[in-house]
Amino acid sequence: MTASPDDHALPRGVASPPSGPVHVHFDGACEEVGGQKVAAYGYTLEGPGLRHEDFGLAVPPGHPRATNNVAEYVGAICALEWLSRQGFTGEVQLSGDSQLVLRQMTGEYRVLAEGLKPYHERLEQLARSFRHVSFDWVPREENVRADDLSKRGVALARRSRAPARSDGGTTSASRPPSDEELTDDG
Repeated sequence: MTASPDDHALPRGVASPPSGPVHVHFDGACEEVGGQKVAAYGYTLEGPGLRHEDFGLAVPPGHPRATNNVAEYVGAICALEWLSRQGFTGEVQLSGDSQLVLRQMTGEYRVLAEGLKPYHERLEQLARSFRHVSFDWVPREENVRADDLSKRGVALARRSRAPARSDGGTTSASRPPSDEELTDDG
């Protein structure tokens, strides 16, 4: 097959980015299971050519950071990590019902809790890798699927008392971000 002059217009292996923003809904849940706090996250994302959802544990059961706020942050982090792994760098509309996380991300609230600072810093770092990320509060009624997914993470932990993730794997968010992840510019 002979290449036409037009074949050189696009570099090989480069996909045209989808147009329009990707809409992400995230949520977190924290419940006591077998005497230990279990914090789980869930997220959905939808956009041109993209549709994905996931859930899992935010931190190991019984971890001191097993809180609802950590679970909320981890849901947002995991969604942006997934988009990044897909090579997406466009616009993202990140929506959730956590006023704390969203107001901290917009700068309206300061991050006072030491335990939340690494998560906030990681989410800021990830957000910089996209063209634009908006942080939008939605009422709980508009975040039902992400809420259901976060509760599935808790329910799976309740049944198995083992690390839970929908695809059976592990997640980088099942632990606090490492120093390298927090300082990595890429």
